[in-house]
Amino acid sequence: MIVFDNVAKRYPGGYTALAGVSFEIRHGELVVLSGHSGAGKSTLLKLIPAIERPTAGTVLINGQDVSRLPRRAVPYLRRNLGLMLQESKLLTDRSVFENVMLPLVITGHPPGDAAKRVAAALERVGLGGRGREMPLGLSGGEQQRVAIARAIVNRPSILIADEPTAHLDPAYADEIAALFKSFNSAGVTVLVSTHDANLFAANKPRRLVLAKGLLTEGA
Repeated sequence: MIVFDNVAKRYPGGYTALAGVSFEIRHGELVVLSGHSGAGKSTLLKLIPAIERPTAGTVLINGQDVSRLPRRAVPYLRRNLGLMLQESKLLTDRSVFENVMLPLVITGHPPGDAAKRVAAALERVGLGGRGREMPLGLSGGEQQRVAIARAIVNRPSILIADEPTAHLDPAYADEIAALFKSFNSAGVTVLVSTHDANLFAANKPRRLVLAKGLLTEGA
């Protein structure tokens, strides 16, 4: 489902974020990506939806070589992906409902069905009936739940999250981890980056560990 074959990513100025990374994630796996700050975790995740392109090597998603995907085809790739990246902040001038609706608006989803999907996604993350509220009126954990609802509203086959529990207290972090586990139990492939070594420990997930751009564990 997700295959990295000898992938490297170098930025202008000579900085190497990833060097010769190879691994395969199969359908339905729960995989935790860990490593020190600057290890290359965020770069690796951004290669999957073609936000970044590799300098060398191949990235395959469901058999499709996204490293060479034409720009016009990228939106179609992302329809099968649920993304929670660090740059994907909630829009504070829009309601919870409008925030979750955004991916469906972008893809031109029919409004009636889109509204039903938003309601179902909010219910799924424990925020049913709170669509009219504004993000700034929610707790940190609730805001993360809204971000998760936005990531799953298009019913993706792959869910990718970059440090989804950063800055949350342990109780909220455990709740968010339980949500991701529930999606995985329903058949969604989940790849989560985290600095918390104990997160998901009870679920005994497969782990990929990066150090200075090199995959040191989990290939």
